[in-house]
Amino acid sequence: MKKNLLSVALAAVLGLTSFSALAESWTIDASHSTVGFSVRHMMVSNVKGAFGKFTASVDGSPADPTTAKISATIEVASVDTRDAKRDEHLRTADFFDAAKFPQMTFTSTKVEKSSATTAKVAGNLTLRGVTKPVVLDVEYTAPVKNPWGKTVVGASATGKINRKDFGVNWSKNLDGGGLVVGDDVTIQLDLEFVKQDAPAK
Repeated sequence: MKKNLLSVALAAVLGLTSFSALAESWTIDASHSTVGFSVRHMMVSNVKGAFGKFTASVDGSPADPTTAKISATIEVASVDTRDAKRDEHLRTADFFDAAKFPQMTFTSTKVEKSSATTAKVAGNLTLRGVTKPVVLDVEYTAPVKNPWGKTVVGASATGKINRKDFGVNWSKNLDGGGLVVGDDVTIQLDLEFVKQDAPAK
C-alpha cells in the first residue's frame, strides 16, 4: 500500500530533475536512488518502506523542459519495510497483490517549472490495475560530471496518494478509534539519472 506511493511516482518524477540538461535520454542509477514511502501506523507513528527493484527514464529537450517525458516501473514484490512478515503481507491480495499485479508504473503527462530548481510533475500512476492521476513536487540539481566522465543529475520528489483509490483497502479498526493502517501514503523519492551516450551513427 505504502508502496503505491512510491513509487512510483516516484522515480519518474526525478527525471525532470535534469531540466536544463535533458538533451537526449537519461536513465536512473538505481544504486544511488531510493523509491520510498511512508504511511501512518496505529495512529501514533509512520512506517517507512522502499522498493528495491525499479527502472526509470527521461527524454526531453533542454530548449523546452516542459516537453520532458518521464516513465518508471516498480516491482512491487521488492517492497522492504525492514519487517519480513509485514513485507510478505504487503505482497498479498490484501495490499499489492504482487502475484496478479507485479508492477506499478508511472507516466508523466505534464511538467511545469516552478523555479530554477523546482517543478511540478503530473502523471498517471497505475497500481493493482487501477490508474489515477498524481502530482509530484520536485526539487532538482544542475548536471555535473561524475569521476567516470558521465553526466548526472539528481532530484528529490514528494507526493501523496490515497491507497484506497487503488483498491488497497485492508486495515483494522482500533479499540480507541482510528485504523491500524492510514489511508494516505506519502511518496518520497531521491533519484540520480545518468545521461546516455548518443547512438553511434
